[in-house]
Amino acid sequence: MNRISHAARTRPFLTILLFEFWERFGYYGTASLMVLFMVQRLGIRDADANLTWGTFGALLFAAPAVGGWIGDRVLGARRSVGLGACMLALGYLLLTVSGATLQGMYLALGLIIVGSGLFKPNAANIVRCVYEGLDAKIDSVFTLYYMTNNIAASLSVLLTPWIEERWGWRIAFAVCLASVIIGLLSYAFMKQALAGIGSIPDARPLRWNGFIAVLAGGLLSAFAIAFVIQNNAVALACVWMGGIVTLSVFGYMIVNGSRSERAGLIAALVLVVEALLFFIFYQQVGTSLTLFALHHVDWNQTLFGRHMFTWSPAQYQAVNALWIIVLSPPLAWIYRQLGKHRGDLPVAAKFVLGFLAVAVGFFIFGWSEHAAANGRVSSWFMIGGYGFYSLGELLVAALGLAMISRYVPARMAGFMMGAFFVAAGIAQYLGGVIANFANAPKNVVDIDAGLTMYTRLFNHLGMLALAGAIVGIALLPLLKRLSIAHEAATSPRKPPA
Repeated sequence: MNRISHAARTRPFLTILLFEFWERFGYYGTASLMVLFMVQRLGIRDADANLTWGTFGALLFAAPAVGGWIGDRVLGARRSVGLGACMLALGYLLLTVSGATLQGMYLALGLIIVGSGLFKPNAANIVRCVYEGLDAKIDSVFTLYYMTNNIAASLSVLLTPWIEERWGWRIAFAVCLASVIIGLLSYAFMKQALAGIGSIPDARPLRWNGFIAVLAGGLLSAFAIAFVIQNNAVALACVWMGGIVTLSVFGYMIVNGSRSERAGLIAALVLVVEALLFFIFYQQVGTSLTLFALHHVDWNQTLFGRHMFTWSPAQYQAVNALWIIVLSPPLAWIYRQLGKHRGDLPVAAKFVLGFLAVAVGFFIFGWSEHAAANGRVSSWFMIGGYGFYSLGELLVAALGLAMISRYVPARMAGFMMGAFFVAAGIAQYLGGVIANFANAPKNVVDIDAGLTMYTRLFNHLGMLALAGAIVGIALLPLLKRLSIAHEAATSPRKPPA
């Protein structure tokens, strides 16, 4: 696609950012409710809800590998985000009208996975296209992009549980549906700003046979996914198969890529594996940490002994998003200042700092047991723990897509954005399994025993994050050599004097 001038980048970036804002509002509103919906409305056990959500997360994060390929080769990035949002709207509509039926919920989750698979990698790829050639700005841009997602998340996670408590599950899901429709309308109104930006198929007339094939395949996939979500053994096989296929494709591209591409692809592979570990922690937000808030957190928020307001368990997920909003601007500013003075930290070093921050966050959650009263801990532990966790998320997850943009050739960027999400998907399933380590047997009703199980899990997760930081430090020299080789191979050669 054609390069665009620096001055013309703002409007297309804002166009996709606004669309993403409304899409994320709908998704995070739904995500904040689903585990509690399963437990409180459908009567599913905590352990089964964790596994269902883990399976959903695995498939949700694996789907962008296919969606990225469709954007790169079939429909184009711009058309893919539009179709993906329509699929998401169908999923939220089904949750709204199906009520408390298991089969309706499973099919809705299938539609959400297909829609997100088309939307997420292609939206990120459009951002990459807007800032193509400006490597110094990539980390800053994706940090602000990530912050915008979390503004949507925080507003949605604060609002939708409040709506559910007052008007019920259907109305809360209807609000999520309305947000995606608003996003589609804004995209239709502003999409002219994206003319000339996107993947190669975007520059060609729409091939209707390809569009119909993708649409039919997406709907059939939604039914297949609904079946997989209900069968843990099938889900586990799909997760590992996705991991093996993605790793094989990575290996194929490394072996058969040009010499100038190889170092960057190897560096990207190593960092994707590191990011996989992070997403085990990420999955705890919607599973163990939400159930911990339900069973063992005092929902009354106090300050200097005075009552301020009362949380609902789902709303604690908004603390994560709010911290990201607070931390993103200073981090983006730091990246820009370091870039100006040629002293920017490499992505690998930022990953190490991210794991250290996550470790501190989970140790705060774990230590909360020592200040518990009657099996419940203060909300301040949730706020403090999420603060460090969110810093780690910004340093790892937010820069994962920037890392792909930096190290991966443009011709395979959409697929590689998807591959990053596949790694995250594998970790999502593992995170759901790990969350169940905190579930007490049915005959254990002692609230203090339940609290001990959760805090023990959080301390173990803190140790795992610390181990990830140590491994990351050991890999820094290798990644530095690969980064230097990649920059040397891709930088334009200066003409002889």
